[in-house]
Amino acid sequence: MTPLIITDPETGSTARILPELGFNCYQFHAMVDGQCIDVIDSHPEFETGEQRPSSSGIPILFPFPNRIAGGRFKWEGTAYELPPETTYHDKTGNAIHGFCLDLPWRVIAHEENFAIAQFQLSIDGRHRLPCWPGDAFIEVRYEVKGATLRADFRIGNPGDTPIPWGLGTHPYFKVPLSAEGDPKNCLIESPATEEWILSDCLPTGDKQPIQPAHDLREGAWFDQLKADDILSGLPEDIDQYECLIMDEQAGLVLTQDYDSLFTELVVFTPPERNCICLEPYTCVTNALNLTEKALETGLRVLPPGSEIKTWIEIRAGKVIV
Repeated sequence: MTPLIITDPETGSTARILPELGFNCYQFHAMVDGQCIDVIDSHPEFETGEQRPSSSGIPILFPFPNRIAGGRFKWEGTAYELPPETTYHDKTGNAIHGFCLDLPWRVIAHEENFAIAQFQLSIDGRHRLPCWPGDAFIEVRYEVKGATLRADFRIGNPGDTPIPWGLGTHPYFKVPLSAEGDPKNCLIESPATEEWILSDCLPTGDKQPIQPAHDLREGAWFDQLKADDILSGLPEDIDQYECLIMDEQAGLVLTQDYDSLFTELVVFTPPERNCICLEPYTCVTNALNLTEKALETGLRVLPPGSEIKTWIEIRAGKVIV
């Protein structure tokens, strides 16, 4: 596979993206005052397609993030099934991570510092189209500017029936942020005040105040986190959220800002890896099967012929004392 490379000409910050594998941005080298910060964690074999597409870089999860219980759901009175032969499943039989992280995307534009690609279900994943209530497309524009990697998302419904949708990203952030740092001296922060109660990685439908072991409001040390949690209860009446990794020993900070359309944050620490996933979601895991409980799941419906836009920014910098 041949990656797309985008570069900020002023600073030399670069990113590498694999259009053939879900338009995954699997490398971001951010230049901060002449220092190269290697931001994204990826397996060495990821570029050759020899690793799971959800295991490295920034997998894009659409039209549903995380899991759908048993690979089944009902929408407008019709039952849908996502069988293992068409969709990824976890070990317990849940469909996982959407339709577009493992298939080729169509590149629309590629200039020095940005690249745009699109995935449409009826064009690029036709074998999965019967698994969803209608057609959908997602377009992503990645741009490198200074020490920032920005993703702009455009999601559309080209069909003639309303469709449900959810979007998430699954970034693997390296910890620490430099060779001078130490995982024990890295703080993870998020403003979430609640968490979903989970059973086998699926929300039960209930939330609770965030528990001390998952509370990141004042920061938690990376080496003390063992997480696979869905955080919620983000501040209201603001237009964007922030989570971050602070490498105190190296004096560096990595910030992920995102549109308030992303109401949930999955925090996941992959076993035996010095990295952490801070995953913004527009809806909670298994939202399609929680609609009957009248919960605020974040699940959205896109009318025929309409579209919606959102964004995420990842930025490296020095700790300001």
